[in-house]
Amino acid sequence: MTTKFLKVTASAMALSLTVAGAASAQDDPIKVGATVYGLNAEFMQLWANAAENHPAVLDGTVELTVFDGRYDALVQQDQFETMITQGFDAIVFVPMDIEAGATAVQLAHDEDIPVVGSNARVNSDLLTAYVGSNDVEAGYLEAKAVLDKMNCEGDVVIIEGPIGQSGEIQRGEGNEQALAECEGVEVLERQTANWSRAEAQSLMENWLTSHGSDIKGVIAQNDEMALGAIEAIKAAGMDVADFAIAGVDGVTDALNAVKRGEMDSILQDATGQAQGAIDVAIKAVMPDYEPQSPLWDDYPELYWADGGESLYQVPWTPVTMDNVDQLLSERQ
Repeated sequence: MTTKFLKVTASAMALSLTVAGAASAQDDPIKVGATVYGLNAEFMQLWANAAENHPAVLDGTVELTVFDGRYDALVQQDQFETMITQGFDAIVFVPMDIEAGATAVQLAHDEDIPVVGSNARVNSDLLTAYVGSNDVEAGYLEAKAVLDKMNCEGDVVIIEGPIGQSGEIQRGEGNEQALAECEGVEVLERQTANWSRAEAQSLMENWLTSHGSDIKGVIAQNDEMALGAIEAIKAAGMDVADFAIAGVDGVTDALNAVKRGEMDSILQDATGQAQGAIDVAIKAVMPDYEPQSPLWDDYPELYWADGGESLYQVPWTPVTMDNVDQLLSERQ
């Protein structure tokens, strides 16, 4: 998986990621739209860049447009309406809100446009399929990494994702499963930082003022927020080594922080999720299509099943000292 960062501007509502067709390109490419909850942070940039580099996009079979949802469910609904009006053939949906996103899916369903979920869940049974990872498992793994380092002793804080997004709900459930295994650990504080490094830094600064060295562990529901907590600890003149810290996603700065021994992380495969979702979306429009994403070879346990499954669960990869250099090399 070689990925390059996708540069976006704050004013960009949509990025046209159409690549000129080669000799194999169709005269009328399949129009696929992808609306993602927001493109400010690295993980969704990796996801969008992977979508751009799907083989069917590169050879002109698919004309792909990625819409920046700007962290607003209503903006994403407007983007669905735009795609419906403009006659898109299929939609890939990374929703901001697990409940509000269902209205957008209904709009597309009413116009017989298949919708494939990816990365974040929406509470709708009208999706063609979902291609993502098990966030309950991620929440458990990250919390367990923190609690194991603490030997199940001491107090923790939890930095949550946006309230109402599936990652916050399901990773929170996994956090609680791990905490239930450590009866002596108390949660001092829990609050959302909206997947934001800056918000998490501010939150952690306040908590350090209130609780100081009583905080022994930081369970952050994504890497950006874990990195914000680390910045707050350093700014306070405290030693990061005195804290057990973990996040989720495997973004580049987190991989480097793992390498420095500052935190734990679990890699979420943005490339696999994005390209797998596009494979399923194409199959919904082109019945004879065979998948072109490397996803299906990368994870032998993940069966294509002729694109007919409702759930494709991409495995997590815990980041370790043994694999971190390889993971970083794939970001070159």
